[in-house]
Amino acid sequence: MDEREFRRSGQHASVVGLGTWQLGADWGDVDAKDAEAVLEAAAESGVTFFDTADVYGDGRSEQTIATFLSTRPDLHVLVATKMGRRVEQIPENYVLDNFRAWNDRSRRNLGVDRVDLVQLHCPPTPVYSSDEVFDALDALVAEERIAAYGVSVETCAQALTAIARPNVASVQIILNPFRMKPLREVLPAAREAGVGIIARVPLASGLLSGRYTKDTVFAADDHRTFNRHGEAFDQGETFSGVDYASGVEAAAEFAALAPEGYTPAQTALRWIVQQPGVTTVIPGARSPEQARANAAAAKLPPLPKETLAAIDELYERRIKDQVEHRW
Repeated sequence: MDEREFRRSGQHASVVGLGTWQLGADWGDVDAKDAEAVLEAAAESGVTFFDTADVYGDGRSEQTIATFLSTRPDLHVLVATKMGRRVEQIPENYVLDNFRAWNDRSRRNLGVDRVDLVQLHCPPTPVYSSDEVFDALDALVAEERIAAYGVSVETCAQALTAIARPNVASVQIILNPFRMKPLREVLPAAREAGVGIIARVPLASGLLSGRYTKDTVFAADDHRTFNRHGEAFDQGETFSGVDYASGVEAAAEFAALAPEGYTPAQTALRWIVQQPGVTTVIPGARSPEQARANAAAAKLPPLPKETLAAIDELYERRIKDQVEHRW
C-alpha cells in the first residue's frame, strides 16, 4: 500500500490506516481473539498505521496492539495514541506532570520506551492556544518519551490554531463525504505548513456503509445509542453529528453513487484518500473482512469527476446545514 509522509516528523503512514476505538470500547463487545484477527488482517493488507488512545477501553486497545506487535517483530507499524480524556476536561489539567504520568501509562500499555506519535485527545479549546502546553509536549520529545506529537480536534478553528504551532506533526480531524468543511479551511493550511492530516470517522460511524436503516438497533454500550445527542462526548463523533433519520436517507443516496466495483464504504474512503493534504484515513473494523475491504480502497482507481460532483451536490443539499455551523 502507498505511504505518505508526516513532513514535520519524517514519519510515514499507509494511506489507509486502522482506527482501534472499536477494539477497546463504545462499539459493543469485541473479544481479544477477534481484535487480534482485525489487526492481523489490516497488517496483511498493507496497513502500517494504527491509531489508538489511552481511554479506549481504559487502555485495552493499547494493550491489544502491544500484544499483537510483540509476536510480529518483523512488522513496521507507526502507532499513534492519544491522551487527556481520562480526567476532567479543564485546561488546568493539561500540564507537564500530567503529560508525563499519562505517557508513562501509555508506554506501559504499548510496551515501548518511546511512543511514535502522541496526540492531545480533543482537549478544551483554550489548550490549543497555550504556550505552556506545547512547551510541555516539546519536553516529552526532548526526554525521548515520544518521537512526535499532534492534536485531535473537533472543529476547524481548533485545527487552524494547532497548525500554527511549529512542532505539531499532525492534526486528526473528522473528514468524510458528510463532513466537508475541512477541505476548504484546514487541508490547504496543513499542506502549506507541512502538517499531516489524519482523517477520522471516515464512514460517519458506519452511516456511509449504507448498511443501516431507520429501524437498525445498536447495543446499549455502543456510542451510536448513547451519544446521538452528545450525552457522553462531542456529538460530532457520532454519525458525524448528522441526525440519524435524515442521515440514513442521505446515506442511501450516497450508496447509489458508488461506481461499479466499489462498495459504499470504499467509495467514502477513496473520496478521502484522494483529497489533497490527507496523509492517512483511519477507518475502524470489527471483523477481518471489514479490515481487508477498507484497506482495498487504497488500491481502487480515483473516483471519476461525475461521482465527485454528485457527492458534492448531495452534501450541499442534505448535510451542510446540519454540520458546518458547529464544526
